[in-house]
This record gives sequence, structure tokens and C-alpha cells, in this order.
Amino acid sequence: MIKKEMIAMLLAGGQGSRLGVLTSKVAKPAVAFGGKYRIIDFPLSNCINSGVDTVGVLTQYQPLRLNTHIGIGIPWDLDRNIGGVTVLPPYEKSAHSEWYTGTANAIYQNMDYIDGFNPDYVLILSGDHIYKMDYEVMLDFHKEKEAEVTIAVMPVPMEEAKRFGIMITDESRRITDFEEKPLNPRSNLASMGIYIFNWKTLRNALVVNAEQPSLDFGKHVIPYCHKNGAPLYAYEFNGYWKDVGTLSSYWEANMELINIVPEFNLYEEYWKIYTRSLILPPQYISAESVIEKSIIGEGSEVYGEVYNSVIGCGVTIGKGTVIRDSIIMDETRIGDGCELYKAILAEGVAVGNRVRLGVGEEAPNETDPNIYNNGMVTVGEKSVIPDGITVGKNSVIFGVTALEDYEDSYLPSGKTLVKAGEEA
Repeated sequence: MIKKEMIAMLLAGGQGSRLGVLTSKVAKPAVAFGGKYRIIDFPLSNCINSGVDTVGVLTQYQPLRLNTHIGIGIPWDLDRNIGGVTVLPPYEKSAHSEWYTGTANAIYQNMDYIDGFNPDYVLILSGDHIYKMDYEVMLDFHKEKEAEVTIAVMPVPMEEAKRFGIMITDESRRITDFEEKPLNPRSNLASMGIYIFNWKTLRNALVVNAEQPSLDFGKHVIPYCHKNGAPLYAYEFNGYWKDVGTLSSYWEANMELINIVPEFNLYEEYWKIYTRSLILPPQYISAESVIEKSIIGEGSEVYGEVYNSVIGCGVTIGKGTVIRDSIIMDETRIGDGCELYKAILAEGVAVGNRVRLGVGEEAPNETDPNIYNNGMVTVGEKSVIPDGITVGKNSVIFGVTALEDYEDSYLPSGKTLVKAGEEA
């Protein structure tokens, strides 16, 4: 029988609704990041760099691009005869068929997959965080403490602690209590949503709690293990970790890559970030172009000026166009004489000539002020913006738009323009 010491289960089924139109056609873990990567590349690369060679990826929402990206795992050296990477969508069973209803329910529905490797330990990961972490060091801690559950935690400022699940520990790092988003936190150790379980402990907790609606680790599995006396420990992580769940945090994390001394270094030799790379020609930078402090992806052509921005692969930037503080994803084409300030353009967008994005005074977004804020302009995948359009801040455009969609060629700050058939 196959025997693996530890396998990883990577939860990648989330919609990521707080990313707005960026995730209307693609799961959050498949959203482009840092010019050539996708968000899921980071936990997958962590796995292979940590010696974890068996990964189950649990997909659900809009899985097509994620499935295509992962393939058989070749970029991460996860194309193994035994183990490797396996995409695990929900599937029909003889008794009943159901979607994954919660994080732990997704694991429960794939217990046969885990049993097939007879692991001692199961590592549970989320597919939507940007970080580098050696899971082997966490496993060593788990064994040393003789824990049955180890939860990775990160110290956060006390005033922010109420936004997280908080672990309260004794001096040996054993978890004595935990609170979900407490009003008056007793600790600043925030759960990162990364867990190592003894498989026997997890299996039992899943079976006993199987009928819980939306079976969840934080709400059901971990409280059950704690109540039944399983030793729970907190493993403290002090590296860079970013939940890119909102447009603002996604924009910030991209911008942090281009600092002179980046907080998160993509270029370290000993901890590479692997991705599926398309066969693209080198980038082309014209004689009249200017580029400062930016990342430019392969196959891109720059004829204008780019400052403090992250440009994906296969992007064209026209003559006289100026782009500042922006994220432009793969295969987007921007015409001549444009100005873009703090814009996020999803993949395959077409911007005409003389288009200005992100100008004027700020106004709150009329449909989703909690999503579209911070002065940004967000443009959904494969959208089209015609020539001569001016767009204000905190605005969103999604779909193939025409001149008649803009009054006087203008979309004021805070406006949402979503064409019929598209869902923001």
C-alpha cells in the first residue's frame, strides 16, 4: 500500500466576491498576480519547496482556468507517478450529489482520496494567500509538541485582532482557547487558515460532524477537537503573508513587489515560485518608451510610459500612453495617448485611444462601495472601452461598452457600468 507521511489539501474553490469583477469569470486562486503568476502558484510552490509532493486541489467555482493552469503539475515538479497534484472537483455519488458546502465538508467528501495515501498527517491550505512558508518546519514543530492539531498563527497589531480568528495559548504554545473575530481580543495570534492534523484525529472529527450544515474548520472541526481534549498548538509564523481577498489588498500586494527592497521577494534562488509559463517572445521596449520601477511580463510591447506598475504577459501599451500605479493583466491592449492612474485591468481588456482612467475627485461607488474604493478603477475581463472616454475614480466597467454607454464620453467617479449578460 502507498504510504505518505504528509499530504496537502489545498482549498481553491472560493469565488472571492470581494475582488468584484476580477472574479466574475475565474476563481480567486486563478487570478493573475505579479505579472506572470497566479495566486495559487504560491501555496503550490511552498509545497514542493517544503518537500510535500502530494497535493489535492479542491476546486468548485469557475474551475476551468484553474484546471488548465495546474494541468498535471509539471511546473511545480508535481507530475509524479505516485502522488503529485490532483484536481478534486465535487462529483456525483450514488446516494446523492452535492457541492462542497464548507471548507471541512470539501475535505470530508474527499476522504477516499486521502485514505489512498494512508498519511500520518494532513496539511490544510488555502489557495488565496501570498506568502512563502516551509511546511516541513511546521511539521517538525507539530511532532515535537506531540500535537494532534497545529494551527499556523501570525502576530497582528492588537487593534486589528478583532478581524481574525484569535488563538489564546499558554507559555508552551498550547492553545487553551480561541475566539472568532472577538470584540475584545485576549491575544494577537491570528489564525492563518493553515493547519496540520493527525489524519486519524481529522478523520474522526469529519465523520462525527458530517451532518453539520456548511461543515467548517473554524466553526466545527477545531472546536470539536479542542472539546475532546486533542492537544492543539499554535505555530508562529513571522514572514510576509498577505490575504489578497480585497481589491485594495490585492493592489497593495502587487505594488509591494516593485519596491526597491521588496517586502516579498520573487527572485530568491533558494525558494523559487513556480508557474505555468506560456511560450512567449521576449518583451519589446521601444526607443521612445520610459519604464520606471515596474514589472513587465514576457511578450509585452511598450511604446509609452510605465511608472510603478505591474504589467502582465502579452500586453501592448500604445505610443504616448502613460500608466501609473496600475495592474495590467495578460493580453490586454491599450491604445495611443491614454492616461491610466491606479487602474486594475483584468485579462484580455481592449482600451481604445485617448482614454483616461482614474481622473478627477473621488466619490463612493454607487453599487459596491465596500469593494470598489481607494480611488481605483477596475475593469473586468475582456471588457472593451472605446476611444476618447474619461473615467473617474472608484468606478467599475465590465463588458463590451460602446460610445453611447457614456454620456458626453464620460463615466463619473463612483459609477458602475456593467453590460447586460455580465455579472459584477
